[in-house]
Formats: sequence, structure tokens, C-alpha cells
Amino acid sequence: MHGSALKAPAIDRPEDHLSGLDFQRLARLVEGEAGIKLPPAKRLMVEGRLRKRLRALGFDGFGDYCALLSSQDGLARELIHLIDAVTTNKTDFFREPEHFDFLIDTMVPSVLARRAERQPLVKLWSAASSNGAEAFTIAMVLAELAAKRNDFRFAILGTDISTAVLAQAQRAIYPAEMITPVPVDLQARFLMQSRRPGARREVRMVPELRRLVSFSRLNLMDETYPYDRDVDIVFLRNVLIYFEKQDQAAVVRRLVGHLRPGGYLVLGHSESMIGTSVAVRQVAPAVFQKL
Repeated sequence: MHGSALKAPAIDRPEDHLSGLDFQRLARLVEGEAGIKLPPAKRLMVEGRLRKRLRALGFDGFGDYCALLSSQDGLARELIHLIDAVTTNKTDFFREPEHFDFLIDTMVPSVLARRAERQPLVKLWSAASSNGAEAFTIAMVLAELAAKRNDFRFAILGTDISTAVLAQAQRAIYPAEMITPVPVDLQARFLMQSRRPGARREVRMVPELRRLVSFSRLNLMDETYPYDRDVDIVFLRNVLIYFEKQDQAAVVRRLVGHLRPGGYLVLGHSESMIGTSVAVRQVAPAVFQKL
């Protein structure tokens, strides 16, 4: 083969991969700290997501990274980045849209019927808020309803364990293609278009909407949550599926403890309340009211 050179095959080094034992240790750590299950089938996914982190730390392989996690000091510094890397943050605007119809038609009117004060503040909590798409969907539909009714105010809290997605939520900037599910009239009212020429088209929530939504980091596995106990509506959709049954029950119990009597808990359609012993009644698919 005159004039050309054969390229030596890349050597696949053991340190380029997570050993079975290291993956088990890491999976136990993540489940213990964040409640997230990482079955063996997720090993390649975890490897892929952690490679960027290894490069950022200047590590040669997964052995060095696992050694860092095995020291108390290293774990304290790195845990938040590990959880950011392995959490699945799948969310969309107007996901499971019937929940937002039920919010406007039933939940908010029911909450307001129980309140005697003028212009009561309705408190909503997006408890696995990811990049803020759910919280801002709630904000858009409630801003429309509040303008029509003119008899209530509202505030929304979004919490998540991942600092990376919370940073995006706080910026409230999204790729333009992400807002396709948002009705055109709401896009016109609540979204500002990026004017940067040549850049990827982005949108940002208008300031008056951003003022009504705040974001904070929360690990749902914590024994207590440092938030108000007079919340009217909690959205906890499509996160319990990643937890073991006993953790699901504990999280639901804690969140229901933050609801007013008559308040609502909204789960994902793929989730259920089976095995939870809390005083709620089902009022719609995946929607429960505190007794």
C-alpha cells in the first residue's frame, strides 16, 4: 500500500469504561442520595453522560472519578455534578395538556371557592420542574385566567434536584422549536423573540411572567421541604416512575403535607397513587384532592 499508512486501531482501555462493580457503587450512591434508580441497562448511558465530567476534571478514566467519590471530601464537592449528569430531564410545554384544562376549569375555581379573602394568592408548586417548561405553562394559562376573572393572584415555585436545568429555568430562554406546543395567541402574549442575526432562534418568557415564577433546588428525598404548607396545587408529573415504591410513598406523603385541605396533587398519567396511604381522593386521571 504505497504512499499510505495503516492507522493503528484505537486501544479500548479498561479505564475508559465503568466497571460493573463501580457502576453498582455509583447506582447505590445515586439512589441513596436522590432516589433515582439506575438499573444495569443504564450503565452505557451513565458512562456517556459522565465522560464530559471526566474531561472537565482532567481525569484519565472512570477509576479516578470513582476514587474521588469514595472520599468524603470529594463526594461533598462532586455529588451535585454527578446527579446533574445522571438525571433525566424530559419535559415539554403543555405536556399532558388535559391537566391544564382541568386546572382552569376545575382546580382553580374549587380553590377560590374555599377562600374568603379578596384577591387571594393561589400558590402552585412544580415539584420536578426541570427546565421550567411546566412552571411557565402553568403561568401562561393562569395569567390568561386571572385577566378574565380578575379575582385572584398567583405565584409559582419550581423545584428540581438538577442545578443545570434550574439555571435554564431561571434564564427562561428556550430554543424556538421547543415552543411549538404553545398556542399561537399565548406565544404572541408571553414570548419575546431573539433578534440576534445568524444565531439559533430562541425565545424568552416576558418579564411580567418571570416575576411570578421562582426556582429553587430541592432533593425530593430530603426528610423535610423548606416551603410553605398552604400550597393550593402541586404538580409532580413523571418523576415518581424513577423511584422505588417506598420512596414514591414518602415523597407523596411529604408533598400532600404542604397542601391546604382541598388542595390538589397532579401526577403523570403513567403514575399512580397505589401503595400510598394519604388522605386524598382521585378527581380526574392522575389528579388527587386532599381531604
